[in-house]
Amino acid sequence: MFGIAASNFNRSSLRSLALRASLLSPLSLSLSLAKSAGYSKMSEATLENGPQKPITRVLFCGLNFPSSHNYTIEYLQKYPFIQVDVVPLEKVPEVIHQYHLCVVKMCRFDSTLIAKATQLKLLMQFGVGLEGVDIEAATRSKIKVARIPGSTTGNSLACAEHSIYLILGLLRKQKEMDIAVKQRELGVPIGDTLFGKTVFILGFGAIGVELAKRLRPFGVKILATKRKWPSDESSCDFEEIAGLVDKKGTPENMYEFAGEADIVVACLSLNKETAGIVDAKFVSSMKKGSLLVNIARGGILDYDSVYEHLKTGHLGGLGIDVAWFEPFNPDDPILKLPNVLITPHVGGVTEYSYRTMAKVVGDCALELHEGKPFTVIEFVN
Repeated sequence: MFGIAASNFNRSSLRSLALRASLLSPLSLSLSLAKSAGYSKMSEATLENGPQKPITRVLFCGLNFPSSHNYTIEYLQKYPFIQVDVVPLEKVPEVIHQYHLCVVKMCRFDSTLIAKATQLKLLMQFGVGLEGVDIEAATRSKIKVARIPGSTTGNSLACAEHSIYLILGLLRKQKEMDIAVKQRELGVPIGDTLFGKTVFILGFGAIGVELAKRLRPFGVKILATKRKWPSDESSCDFEEIAGLVDKKGTPENMYEFAGEADIVVACLSLNKETAGIVDAKFVSSMKKGSLLVNIARGGILDYDSVYEHLKTGHLGGLGIDVAWFEPFNPDDPILKLPNVLITPHVGGVTEYSYRTMAKVVGDCALELHEGKPFTVIEFVN
C-alpha cells in the first residue's frame, strides 16, 4: 500500500488533523503540526458545557499509507473522546504504552514491543496482513488481534482489478510502449492478448475469487489451488466459486498447474509455509515465456530465483505490487529489466476501500470506548 496519494481534505479536516496528530517528519511542517513530540499529549477531552471524559487513544504505526490515518481522523473528528495519533515506526516503542487500540500497518510487533503495550486492548491491521505480529505473545498479554476482511471493504476486488492491470501491462509490453511514445514511433511493440490464456491463481482466497470473476469475461482458462475446497453444495462458499474455476487443486498440484499456465498470479497469505514458495523449483516448472504476477506479499517470491529466470528469458515477465523490502530500492537490478513492472503497494488502495476501512477502524475505536463487542473485524486469536 505504498505511495498513496494525499487525500483531498477541506480546511476543517486539515485543522482537525493538525490538532490531533503529530508527526516527526518533514510532513509535520506542511500540516503545521506540533513539533515538540511525535505524538499528541492530550490526556482528556473537554466537552462543551460538560465534564471531562476519559479518552480512548488510537495509534497508527508509521507514516506510509497516509490515507489510512487521514481518513480515520476525518471520520472520527466529531468524537473528541477518541484521539488518533500517528508516529514514525522508530517511535512506536516509546509511546505504545499510552494506547488502547493500535493499527500496525508495516510495524513488526514482537513480544518485546507487546510487553510495553500495557494498556492495549486491540491490535489490528488496516487490511488483512498480520504477518508482522507475534499473535501468541499478544494472546498471552490478553490483546485481541484482528484483520479487516477484504471481502467486506472492497480491498479484495481492488487487488483483483490491480492484478489484471499488471497482467495487461505485461502482455502489452508497457515499458516498450513508453519508449515508443518517447521516440515517436507508432504501431510498436506487438503485444499479446489475454484471450485464450491459461491463468493459475496460486491461493484461491478472497482476492483469488474476485480475480476469477473478473477474468472470466476475457475468455481465459482458470486453474486454482486452495488448501481446502468447500465440499458442501449448499454452502455459500460453494455457490460463490461454482463455475469460476476450470481446474481445482491443492498445494500439492502447484507445480503441475504452473507448468500448464501462461500466467501465474500469487494471491497467498504470507506465513511460515508460504514464505519463498515461488522458488527455483516452482519458477523452473513454469512454461518458458510465461508471466508471473504477485499481488500478495513480497516474501512469497524468492528474489534470486525470479531474477535469474527473468535474465535467462525463462520468465517472460514479472508484475509486482509488493516487494521483498519496502519501500523498494528504485535502483535494484531487477527493475532495470525490460519485462518487469512494479507499482508502489497500491493494489488495495482505492478511495472506496480506504474510506470503508477507515470507518471500520473508527467504529472499533467507538466500540472500545463504549465497552461494546467489536463488529465487522475478524479475530485471529
